[in-house]
Amino acid sequence: MAKKRPQTKAAGKPQVTDGEVPVVGAREPCPCGSGRRYKACHGRGAAHAATELVQRPFEGLAGECDWVALRELVPAATAPLHLKGGLPDGVPSVTLATVLPMAWPALRRDDGSVLLALQNDTSSGDLSRDMADTLQRALTAQPGSPVAARRVPADGPRLQDLLDGDAGFEPTVHTGFEFWVPDSADSTSPDVAASLERANAAAIPTVKLSGVDAAYWCETPEKNHLRWVMPHSEESLLDALARLHSAGTSSLGEGTRLVGSFRAHGLVVPVWDLPSTMTAEDCEKPAAEFAERLAGALASDAPLTADERRARGGLTNRQVTLS
Repeated sequence: MAKKRPQTKAAGKPQVTDGEVPVVGAREPCPCGSGRRYKACHGRGAAHAATELVQRPFEGLAGECDWVALRELVPAATAPLHLKGGLPDGVPSVTLATVLPMAWPALRRDDGSVLLALQNDTSSGDLSRDMADTLQRALTAQPGSPVAARRVPADGPRLQDLLDGDAGFEPTVHTGFEFWVPDSADSTSPDVAASLERANAAAIPTVKLSGVDAAYWCETPEKNHLRWVMPHSEESLLDALARLHSAGTSSLGEGTRLVGSFRAHGLVVPVWDLPSTMTAEDCEKPAAEFAERLAGALASDAPLTADERRARGGLTNRQVTLS
């Protein structure tokens, strides 16, 4: 085997401090002037910081539960985003979208408006930081161009730094992805048209309930489901669900059943099986009544009974982690 060439500092190149070293490609020379590749030099620390998983990337944002739902559960939805300090000149609006054509991370439209995608793969363990980087680049991108993915600086801002936390978060669920194409568009490129057709064919009909927060009804061929993202701590919520399940009050009415839950971005998402005849509108009253029962169960600090502990074990065994 050939011997490794010893690493030497590049002659004639100025040395810079850690705080001044920009992020470059992993195999490119490190900007510090050491002569080593970035991944073997200052990139080591950046990569370590970038891979540390943030369990609740949307914590602190208005509508955290809906952010999780749009990231993991809802096929087609949009929500207006409000920036701290207002919109820059030339940017009439910023809109969060579940997904964009060709899996673009973001798109600056011809009119200067920005679409930011939520369901893309990211380069680090902090989804909020990755999306903030994409958003910042989209705000200054040329109108009519998508924004490409990239490796994000480990010390960059997060969505919590860029978005106005007092503005609220109001998602709109769509039946398809026609929101990709602005009303003013005379034609759509063949690539976008093909992507739109594929996405619409795969979308599961989904409706957001209006009477409770972050609960989403969806229709599948065999049965319908209600998936409800809840803000409570996992331990407290599982205890409360176990109390209700043991008492026979965890369902949403005849023919419905609490079947388990998802874990997603630090939150728990209980899931109910529903009859295929039960619509989203039919869920509104039972869901509101369940919310009242759940509030009472969450308020209890009594130790779980033996039956409740068994119910809790069953619920825990039927958890699926999405992220």
